[in-house]
Amino acid sequence: MKLLPFEYATRNLGRSPVRLFLTVFGSALVVLLIMVAGSFMVGMQAALDVSGSQKNIMLLGAGSVESVERSEVGMDTAGIVAGSINGLRTRAGIEGVSPEIHIQMPLKVDDEDRLVLIRGVKSEAFLVHDQVAITSGHAPRSGRNEMVVGKLAARTLGFNDAKDAIDTTIMLDDDAYTISGILEADGGIVESEIWTSLTDLQITSQRDTLSCVIVALDSAKPSDLEMFAASRIDLELVAISEDEYFSALSKFYKPIEMMVVMTCIMIAIGGMLGGFNSTYAAFASRVREVGTLQTLGYQRGAIALSLVQESILSSSVGAIIACGIAIFSLDGFSIRFSMGTFTLSMTAGIIALGIGSGLLLGVIGAIAPALRCLRLPIPEALRASE
Repeated sequence: MKLLPFEYATRNLGRSPVRLFLTVFGSALVVLLIMVAGSFMVGMQAALDVSGSQKNIMLLGAGSVESVERSEVGMDTAGIVAGSINGLRTRAGIEGVSPEIHIQMPLKVDDEDRLVLIRGVKSEAFLVHDQVAITSGHAPRSGRNEMVVGKLAARTLGFNDAKDAIDTTIMLDDDAYTISGILEADGGIVESEIWTSLTDLQITSQRDTLSCVIVALDSAKPSDLEMFAASRIDLELVAISEDEYFSALSKFYKPIEMMVVMTCIMIAIGGMLGGFNSTYAAFASRVREVGTLQTLGYQRGAIALSLVQESILSSSVGAIIACGIAIFSLDGFSIRFSMGTFTLSMTAGIIALGIGSGLLLGVIGAIAPALRCLRLPIPEALRASE
């Protein structure tokens, strides 16, 4: 089969600059939306996946397994657990039992209130959450109204570089706090939190209960904590591993992920239909040209291939533009949700998804108009008006 030269398809792109622009713009919009939806799902799932540990058990208030922020646990629970369970993680004589308060409170920065998840902790928290590290500054000291902010929390507070937040004074309720350091946690949700001294946060929030007690296991088993929670009815506790908690949280946010995906798909379908209309109008007006090519000896398959090449070229340009926008403008973009913040990450897989979507869009967009041009007999095609 004699094929049309590739230059024929490239020259045809310049026939109508307006149509070319509309096709490229529609393709770029569709591909960009697909990449954002994919990156949204990957980013949220990645943040939740790295945030829990099988060796950490959370003791929550009965009936509050779905949300640690709604949980209430007695202040003496941590001491009771440490004295009742053997085989906990120990370092330098300190047992891995971390009493914590998790609460969302507005922080005032530059006369603007910003809602951030704040965690009140003691020094034992860094033994329990061994993936958390202070990369700059120092840990908050009790009684000094100091706090350390996660790398993503610093962005929420308006700092492009997290280190610029150190020594900044911010208002929590009516109390002034000083940022003393920066937290990192391998991309987990902790990076979107602010940690401060447990006693300082109790005073500021006027709270006399804990949100949870998190226990780090060594030789002890999760069943030991479950039996403890079941036997101490007076404490009204429920034991759940951290990874199970965040897995349940991931399932809770599945409808939000699907809503975002469906919204992007609907907008993408609208953009695809607009692009198809533009391509159809461009190809349908070339019926006489297609008939002429057939009289010159080119078979319908060769002509259809040339039209598909033309469509793929325009959609590929749109896909490349969309990938450029995604990499340079959206990569690392922070998105907040109730448990914290995660970032859009334009990984190699997301880029491949964008390029593949652009190529598929070009193929699908050329099928209907190509069939329209080729189904007419040659004499009828030659008599068609431009």
